[in-house]
Amino acid sequence: MNRANLCVECKGRGFCGLKRCPVISRFYAKTKTKPVDSYMGESPSVFVGSYNYPNMSGGPLMISENDNPEDWIKSNYSIDDIVSLRSRTIRGAKILSKKADSVQEIALSQKPVDVEVSFQKPVNFSLRFDGTLAPVGLSGDIKKMDVLDNAFVPRIVDKITSDTDLCATEGMFELYRGGIDVHHIQNVLSAGLIGTEKKRRYVPTKWGITAIDDTISNLLKKEVSKYPHISDVMVFSGILHANQIICMMIPGSYKYEMIEMWEKNSLWSGDCDVIVADGESEKRKSKYSPISGAYYSARLGVLEYLHGIRRSARIILVRRVTKDYWAPLGTWVIREATRLAMKNPHVKFENADEACAYVTKLLGSDNWLSHGALLNEIKTQKTIFDF
Repeated sequence: MNRANLCVECKGRGFCGLKRCPVISRFYAKTKTKPVDSYMGESPSVFVGSYNYPNMSGGPLMISENDNPEDWIKSNYSIDDIVSLRSRTIRGAKILSKKADSVQEIALSQKPVDVEVSFQKPVNFSLRFDGTLAPVGLSGDIKKMDVLDNAFVPRIVDKITSDTDLCATEGMFELYRGGIDVHHIQNVLSAGLIGTEKKRRYVPTKWGITAIDDTISNLLKKEVSKYPHISDVMVFSGILHANQIICMMIPGSYKYEMIEMWEKNSLWSGDCDVIVADGESEKRKSKYSPISGAYYSARLGVLEYLHGIRRSARIILVRRVTKDYWAPLGTWVIREATRLAMKNPHVKFENADEACAYVTKLLGSDNWLSHGALLNEIKTQKTIFDF
């Protein structure tokens, strides 16, 4: 595998063996921060690290600004706005207790909780980027921490987290169906507040993000697979933070394929375009996708749409990433870009060939056609629903 292909699949996870990803190391020299040894203010969420699992460290994320990606979209934040906000965010760390903990109180709350924290030494700047997490700029080991006010806990969150007979999968889905956004569910899962009493444990935030996208979309897939097929070939499209999502839907039983295109000189590519593809049928996907968390985030956005219209379809989703996506912001970008695309007006076509020509026009390239297998399968295995 050449360097560009390795970078696209790695996305900063260290596959090359280097201590620091050379692609993102340039960000460290660009941000100036002031070291502080204490903090008093809002904590909107929590972060649990994966190092030394299962004896991890974690703590509050501290910044007096909104850290929910869904709200960043509503406020029209740019990439620069988000990187600036996250570079000022402090990630506190302490050994996590198995008993009730102040970290859990913050995770339960739908609104930021005021905290007072003193650190063992001044916080240090360590801007963390990868393909899954939103970046965090500052970190410090907690010496003492006090929660200064009460958590605002929605009734459904209190109900599910109090039910120690409910398994984690069911708990996540019940929170989702109860109107709790994915970001809040991530906090509750990371803080070890979902699942049966014996199996509750802290979950690294990075793992939890993909676990929730995967779990919820798998449960939606079971329902979508029972619905009637769509009747038209449709193409949806949308762009968010230099991530273009194009989704082609074709009548038939549920199948999903994602093609990820990193353009020449974009963040993880080199001197040429890099394309990765992966897919699945109605059966549960057994192996982790080479596209990593983006695969599951995009799938959730598509399945939310199909579940909403009570229809099933064969799906080919293309993610095109341009060089304007200069900082990796996390897989939430792909989830929200897909949701945006599915909300935009779609275009109907008589057949798949016409839809493919339109997708190629939107992408400005036909390179995507030679990747993936679902399109060829559709063309060679026609059904009564074909066009």
